Amino acid sequence: MSHRYIITGTDTDVGKTVFAAGLAGHFGSRYWKPVQAGTEDGTDSDRVKVLSGARADILPEAYVLNTPCSPHEAARIDGVSINVQRLSLPPGEGSLVVEGAGGTLVPFTDDLLAADLFALWNMPVILVARTLLGTINHSLLSIEALNSRKIPVQGIVFMGEENKASEAAIIRLGKVRHLGRLPFLNPLRPDTLAAAFKTHIRTDLL
Repeated sequence: MSHRYIITGTDTDVGKTVFAAGLAGHFGSRYWKPVQAGTEDGTDSDRVKVLSGARADILPEAYVLNTPCSPHEAARIDGVSINVQRLSLPPGEGSLVVEGAGGTLVPFTDDLLAADLFALWNMPVILVARTLLGTINHSLLSIEALNSRKIPVQGIVFMGEENKASEAAIIRLGKVRHLGRLPFLNPLRPDTLAAAFKTHIRTDLL
């Protein structure tokens, strides 16, 4: 079975890359980060390669930008022009995990938002959200943005400590599936991530 998903978040630093690494490692998928913005701490592709236990097939980014901000602004600062044609999905069949940048409505160019790009790709989205205060609003706004573009939402994954009330409200009001919750992992290593992914993520819904 081919597992092809876009991973986006309700905000930046919500845990997209950790979840993407777990997902790509679990299914042995190809992993693609179209635009990397910020390289001081390494790239997301580097992290996925390590955290997946080298089970993910890492594809080269279309753009690697030095500045850690939205792709459109990072490109401007770096003196780069992002060509949307280079953001076309990589060719080939089989499982594919594509990780967005920041949240669902982050601009990749001056007139192209992440969600618009997702609509062009025509793949289901998995939304990654925190369980902290504010997650209901952020999650429902993200789901609404995806629904308005008729982008299929495979479900939502939560990161962090359990928050039953918030998680239940998002599932009910957003009409999305709960794909599981990854707890904070200390230490975060390929083996601990793989074990947590198998235990806490509804892989039967993927």
